[in-house]
Amino acid sequence: MNTIRDEHLDNLYDAILTLGTRDECHQLFEDLCTISELLSLKQRFWIAQLLDGGMLYDDIVKTTGASTATISRVNRCLHYGKNGYRLTLDRTGRE
Repeated sequence: MNTIRDEHLDNLYDAILTLGTRDECHQLFEDLCTISELLSLKQRFWIAQLLDGGMLYDDIVKTTGASTATISRVNRCLHYGKNGYRLTLDRTGRE
């Protein structure tokens, strides 16, 4: 399987791991991402939380404004991905 993992992505992740507060996260991500990219990331994680809480697709569309394609992609990753959503959802304990 083709992967995007390389030294440069590792460097980015290492930089993210140095962040110690929510404000520091805001600082980096608002510099690193466009507003559109950040809103997309926020929406995907929100969808993962709602799916994990048992919310139905139609209700998620109404609540978030996301397309069913986006919801489906998040759901697929939540259940068959690399467990990144599961790891963070379990650690944050939020629905």
